[in-house]
Amino acid sequence: MDLREKLENRKSAITRIDQQQNRTNKIRFEYEDDDDQVEIIEEGSTAAATGSSNFEGDSAMCEPEDSTVGGDKTSADYYFDSYSHFGIHEEMLKDSVRTKTYQNVIYKNPFLFKDKVVLDVGAGTGILSLFCAKAGAKHVYAVECSQMADMAQEIVKTNGFSNVITVLKGKIEEIELPVAQVDIIISEWMGYFLLYENMLNTVLYARDKWLVSNGLVLPDKASLYLTAIEDAEYKDDKIEFWNNVFGFNMSCIRKQSMMEPLVDTVDQNQIVTNSQLLKTMDISKMTAGDASFTAPFKLVAERDDYVHALVAYFDVTFTKCHKLTGFSTGPKSRATHWKQTVLYLEDVLTICQGEAIIGNMTVSQNKKNPRDVDITLKYSLNGLRCLISRTQSYKMR
Repeated sequence: MDLREKLENRKSAITRIDQQQNRTNKIRFEYEDDDDQVEIIEEGSTAAATGSSNFEGDSAMCEPEDSTVGGDKTSADYYFDSYSHFGIHEEMLKDSVRTKTYQNVIYKNPFLFKDKVVLDVGAGTGILSLFCAKAGAKHVYAVECSQMADMAQEIVKTNGFSNVITVLKGKIEEIELPVAQVDIIISEWMGYFLLYENMLNTVLYARDKWLVSNGLVLPDKASLYLTAIEDAEYKDDKIEFWNNVFGFNMSCIRKQSMMEPLVDTVDQNQIVTNSQLLKTMDISKMTAGDASFTAPFKLVAERDDYVHALVAYFDVTFTKCHKLTGFSTGPKSRATHWKQTVLYLEDVLTICQGEAIIGNMTVSQNKKNPRDVDITLKYSLNGLRCLISRTQSYKMR
């Protein structure tokens, strides 16, 4: 699936979100609007101890100066261009888990923002900057590199915050702020599989250049998880389909489709194993290189079933709030526009309750285009009915 298709997925995500809004959450707090809720995780919870998630952007870079129709575009080209269109911002704003969490972090913790200078990295429409200004920030610098910066400027003026919010159009790596330092950096930088689009490096660059000592990065923690699912019907439809297309062998396309992770909503009833924490990143302290890693996993079957794919999802947390706050993109939580990332396996694993899929996952930036993600999965199952050991590679484009 290329980026253009993934962006179309975001446009259909809200209908999927609406269908899942009534799921029961383990831990939650109320919004100012009584009917709306968002999940939080409490310190010392079972999830934090076991590595299992209980949870469950207005971000942009620059457009290319020259836009060509056709040609050999990479996902970076589509990425630059896509955030100029209002549609993608509409879908992100309507993702209530996402937007309401940020709103609550800011409105329910005004002591963090009162009289502080804030940098909004990848400001998009400027919604996070508006939240910060309303919460009492001294000044907010909203940096946006797409053409949406012009709209953000008008939005700020229309809402009467021109004296508090300054919109700067350009790349974080190229602009100069009117101030030497900022007290807070806020950003919604997360992509599919947490790291797709690689906006995290931009946040880290801004942190190292402008954030005061002991300043805040919001959110400050992000965790990536892995689980395993039964997904025979969908795998047949999306992968095995290519083996026989109206009587013709198109299996060469199947090989490519196996390498491309699928971004989609997973039904929690498909989950066969526990969830394994792969990686937690502390955005306030990490380096850019920490986003490339190899992590072991052990997924233990909770019932007798078949495993067709592994599924990755992420949580983000804001640990400096009065109450530890965050959200999850996992299949047991309220759906978001990030959905989950499905990695189909070559083999169908016949697994019995208590047996474990053991392996490791390597995640790295693509060398040709650092906005893309390369994933290598090594796994084995030494079970009663299945013995398998394999390495598979995936490319998020």
